[in-house]
Parts: sequence; structure tokens; C-alpha cells
Amino acid sequence: MTSRHFLPGLLIPFLLLIGCSKSTSTSDGSGGRQFISMGTAPVGGAFPVVGGAICDVLNQHKGPIDWKLSPKGTKGSQENIRRLQQGELELGMSNAAISYFAVRGEAGWNQKYDIRAIATLAPNVAMFITRADSGIQTIADLKGKRVITGPAGAGFQMFIEPILSEHGVGWNDITSLNATQSSSVDQLADGSADAAFLGGAVPTSSISQAASTFDLNFVPFDEEARQALIEEYAFFHPATIPAGTYKGLEEDFQGLNVGSMHLITSAAQDEELIYQVTKTIWEHRAEIAEQHPAGKAINPGNVARDTGVEYHPGSVRFYQEAGIWPGSEEEAESSEAASAEESDADASDEETAEAPAGAAS
Repeated sequence: MTSRHFLPGLLIPFLLLIGCSKSTSTSDGSGGRQFISMGTAPVGGAFPVVGGAICDVLNQHKGPIDWKLSPKGTKGSQENIRRLQQGELELGMSNAAISYFAVRGEAGWNQKYDIRAIATLAPNVAMFITRADSGIQTIADLKGKRVITGPAGAGFQMFIEPILSEHGVGWNDITSLNATQSSSVDQLADGSADAAFLGGAVPTSSISQAASTFDLNFVPFDEEARQALIEEYAFFHPATIPAGTYKGLEEDFQGLNVGSMHLITSAAQDEELIYQVTKTIWEHRAEIAEQHPAGKAINPGNVARDTGVEYHPGSVRFYQEAGIWPGSEEEAESSEAASAEESDADASDEETAEAPAGAAS
């Protein structure tokens, strides 16, 4: 008998093995281990660290589902959203502003992405900075200037463009430059750029570096424009940067959370799985905070915050049971009872930006 007669028999078990490699479990864990991938972002930002911390804690506390979570390095929010839609990831980290436009098919997205929120995490507090001798005093003064608007492909335009527009500056009115935060400081120093939009953790290391290198101008938001942005877009929230946070910042800076870090999933993901994921994250949030300060944002006043992306039914069910779903009778009491270590991380509508974490990716 020739070898071709044996080939089908050899292929069948091999193909069955491949087909079972992703997951052999049901939602209650009765069928075996369930493998779950979480998309994060390139090394260097907050997403890989926070995503890794969440995966570690979930792996340590399996509950009724025998899951195994693995963080996956990706290009960030946009790739995570696309891969969730395609079923290549079960969970993903994202910036709330980028998710906001993805579900609406706007601001560069060519379709509406069917994703859902699981938990709102740390704020991303950002602003325009310039050299003090640049002559730029307002956001309107950025017209005709070279402005660094984030790394290439990061999607920062999705929240920077509305800010510029509200201040009377069109995207085409500036020369948009792409650079990392550290490279932005170098380009401001040597005059290659006139301004940069920087932020994330407060204090942001790149802004601290710039302030120690040359005199800075922290370009203020027009208050009327700031309030209009907050009213129009669910992902914008007010954030105050206290005086003294950076060298040369002599008064409180009335800034913006331009899109919180949040955990997302596909709308089609199993409700029981997402319920158990949400429950485990909430019950063991202190362990996440031990690995990264972003865990402090998993608190009653923030974790279920509306950023313009619908929450997954599994998460909603848990938050309602826990009494922290916005509008529930228990929610107000839970927020007031939040412990001191939780209350400093984005727990109120007017944030004081002193919770370290939350870079947009």
C-alpha cells in the first residue's frame, strides 16, 4: 500500500488537535481549560504593564472557569479593536476616545466596530506644551505651527482634532509631526517642533523632563471650549493638575482627561465569561494596584463610568449585583465608602490628576 493511502488517516487526528487548541471549555469551565488572549500595546507604555497585571491576577483567581489568560503585545488600541472584531482576541486594552469613534464608525474608522466596555481604568491627562520663548500663548496660536501629535499610528488624532476644532484650529491648519514622548522633548529642545501634545500619567515623565531642560509654557484650554468638549464627548472629563506638579507650573492647570484607559471585549463574547472576568477583577483590584497604580482606578466612582461605549451585559450584571452600576441605589453609598487608597484615582467628575497611569496607546 502506498503512502498516499495513509495520509487521510494521519491528517484527521492532526486537524482535530489544531481545532481544539484554542479552547476546550464551556462558559462554566466544565469542558476543560479556556484560553483567553488580551491585546495590550508595544513595550514602553502603560498598557502592557496594566494588561499583564490584570492577566496575572485573573490567572491566580480562576473561580468557576478554568481559564488561562495571556497578554499579547500589539500596536495598541486600534489593532486591539480590529482583532476583537475578527475574533482573534477575547479581551483588549484601549483608549476610550479611540473606542468611542470605533463603535460609531467615525474619525477614520471605515465601519462600526461591535465592541463593549468591561472596566474604565486610569485617566489619560494631556495638554499642549511649548518652549516659553515660542510665542505660543493659546491653542489658537498653534495655527501654522509644527505640532507633535503622538506616535505614528497611535490614533491620537481622534482626541486631538476635536480639541483643536473647538479652539478654532483645523487639523490642516497645523503641521502634524509624529514622535514618541521622549523624542518630543528632544524636538522641542532643538527647535524641530513648536509644540507637543503630551500626557498620560501625572506627573508625566516627558513633561517633567522638558520642564527640567528648558522653560515651558503650559498652553491653557479656553474654559468655554473645555466645557463644550466635556458636554459633547462622553470620553472627555475635566482634570485639574495641581500647581507645582511640574517645574514652572505655578497655578492649578484646568486640563482634560482625553480618554481613559479601559478594558474592552467583543459584543459577541460569552456573558458568563465576562461576568466572571469583571467579578474577579473587582474582587482582587487591590492585587492589581500592587503591580501598577492604575489598579487604584478600579473603584466605585470610576470602574463603570460612561465613556461613550456600551458596557457588556456580563459586566453590567456584575456591577448591578455589586451596587456600583451608575444610578443604582447602592452606588452612591459605595462611592462614599470607597477607601482612601482608591479615592485618588479618577473617582469624581472633576478629577485631580494625581493618579499615576493611563497613557493612550
